[in-house]
Amino acid sequence: MTNPARGRTRWVLIGWMFVLSAIAYLNRVGISIAGGSIEQDFHLNQIQLGWVFSAFVLGYALFQAPGGRLADRFGPRRVIALGTVWWGVFAALTGLAPTGISGALIILLAVRFLLGMGVAVIYPASNRLVASWIPAAERGVANGWIFAGVGAGAGIAPPLITYILVHSGWRWSFWVTAVIGLVAGVVWFLLARDRPEQHAWVTPKEAAHIRSGLPHQPVDPSAAKAVPWGTILASKEVLLVSLSYFCFCYAANIFFTWFFIYLSTERGLDLKSSSFFSMLPFVAMATCAPLGGWISDGLTKRYGKRAGRCGIAVAGLGIAALFIALGMLAQDARLATIVLAGGAGSVYLSQSSFWSVTAGIAGPSAGSVSGVMNMVGQFGAVAAASLTPLVATHCGWPASFLVAAGLAVVGSLAWLAVNPERTLAPEPVLAPQGRS
Repeated sequence: MTNPARGRTRWVLIGWMFVLSAIAYLNRVGISIAGGSIEQDFHLNQIQLGWVFSAFVLGYALFQAPGGRLADRFGPRRVIALGTVWWGVFAALTGLAPTGISGALIILLAVRFLLGMGVAVIYPASNRLVASWIPAAERGVANGWIFAGVGAGAGIAPPLITYILVHSGWRWSFWVTAVIGLVAGVVWFLLARDRPEQHAWVTPKEAAHIRSGLPHQPVDPSAAKAVPWGTILASKEVLLVSLSYFCFCYAANIFFTWFFIYLSTERGLDLKSSSFFSMLPFVAMATCAPLGGWISDGLTKRYGKRAGRCGIAVAGLGIAALFIALGMLAQDARLATIVLAGGAGSVYLSQSSFWSVTAGIAGPSAGSVSGVMNMVGQFGAVAAASLTPLVATHCGWPASFLVAAGLAVVGSLAWLAVNPERTLAPEPVLAPQGRS
């Protein structure tokens, strides 16, 4: 991954972001595994359970842009640490949500919404970290590893949550993930720094290597001039990438929320089989996220950003649409799961492109710009969580997945009009003289 002579501190931080990313998605996907038990305890139908899924994603979506701006202003170290405390508290409160009382569903919805707000800061803040720590030529791999944590956390969730459900009940699954998140957040706060020059482990060679590859030299986040919201929202690149991310998140979120239930109700797999086969899409995501980043960096180095960043996104989303559609044609449940896992993995081939491009065009406002993109994307996730059971109820489960395939095509085509060379911060932001 890196030349030892150039140092490895930046990759240590990216490695811990992988861990935090995995825990964030363990929190997010865990409720879909526990969904059947929650449905029974709260006397919910699948439409109401979809509201519970959507409440988390709505809170997550609405706080993306504010969370990114906070990371730009105060730095990713403090913002991510605060986020882990927040989500630890509200994950624990999910396990304490009362049943059998008037308004129990409202309480559950509120807790899940607030949990989503806390988890929201993780990726905009990580993109601010990437903008300060990772040279442009390495950002595909760095983002690929961060988002490999999504697949890892979502893949761990089915067997872990199922084990806890069987032995201790669904409430304990949220208490366990709360503790894991709090511990990881403490380690992050001790380990991380906002900029390379603040970290005692960074060697002069690594510092020079990082500086040489940054389009915008690192500065104190509080001193950097933020790109105005009007400029961000008027950017064609931001709008197109955000549209594509809406489609990306819709397609991906079916696997995070309804795939486990789809396997058990539509494909007839038992709890143990559903737990195993529902891991496959997330294993594919964890594999394809860094693979896509590696391919993207290689193509960018050889052919430029247009081919390396946009090309891999066009291909990944296009192939994903094909796999998802083919998965609906497979009669055998296990074969269908494998084909759909290919679709989930193909979606994540494109993941690093979204975050590398927003970091590249935004510089010191990478948290804000990627927060806007992810906010729009998460509205796609909200739509998937709520619309999937509605479409399945009225048109059948195949129609639900074909909607996701169609949106993946739209997301692929949007990248054809993106120019990754444009920037929202045309004036270089220089480091103060005399600072290493």
